[in-house]
Amino acid sequence: MSLIQTVGIIGAGTMGNGIAQACAVSGLSVVMVDINEAAVQKGIATVAGSLDRLIKKDKLSAADKDAAMARIQGSTDYDDLLGVQLVIEAATENEDLKTKILRQLDAALPASTIIATNTSSISITKLAAVTQRADRFIGMHFFNPVPMMALVEIIRGLQTSDATHDAVKALAEALGKTPITVKNAPGFVVNRILVPMINEAFFVLAEGLATPEDIDAGMKLGCNQPIGPLALADMIGLDVCLAVMNVYMAEYNDSKYRPAPLLKEMVAAGWLGRKTGRGVYTY
Repeated sequence: MSLIQTVGIIGAGTMGNGIAQACAVSGLSVVMVDINEAAVQKGIATVAGSLDRLIKKDKLSAADKDAAMARIQGSTDYDDLLGVQLVIEAATENEDLKTKILRQLDAALPASTIIATNTSSISITKLAAVTQRADRFIGMHFFNPVPMMALVEIIRGLQTSDATHDAVKALAEALGKTPITVKNAPGFVVNRILVPMINEAFFVLAEGLATPEDIDAGMKLGCNQPIGPLALADMIGLDVCLAVMNVYMAEYNDSKYRPAPLLKEMVAAGWLGRKTGRGVYTY
């Protein structure tokens, strides 16, 4: 399988436009598709703004920005994806929505096109099964913000072929990312370890062992984490953290994944973190 040079992206939101930027800066041709023209243009404008910030920091030249932007085609039509070698679905983390999009893509694309999903929690094996190309289906879990974060989790479904895995791994490396290969399981590797740690921080907070500031300082200074678990929960969204813990609890049926009552209480109050102006901290 030749090196992937052309990539389609479904979704022009935070993850979609970040992946588009990473691909375009690395010299790949990109077709970024969203449901309407306004969403597409917003995604393209976000990439342009992000590249402008890199120019200000002397990390990119104006000519490189122009070249990268020229490699991104915006579209609202799946027919514009017919010439790409790989399509990355980067829609909202909602299984019904992803399933619907994947069925549409599977019907629209040539049989040789690889389909990847950028999911942080949904089973790759299950999503692959809704397509007629389960061997050419894989998970690519990018981390936010995509242009900055070096990691890509490459998740193999039960059906994913070696050729598909190797092509997608080579693509991640071509983007300057460091891929790790993971088997399909709830939370994969990073979130499986990360979100229960965040959940435990809520237990510690609820028990009054330390202030939120001291809990976060302890993990930053004692474990060399760039941001403490409670501040990170506010950034991710407390509702998202709770939803992930609920998935683990349901899938593993193991009490170690029990969501912290304080986390549930704060979500019930609508204190979801940065996006609502209040979570563990006030913004």
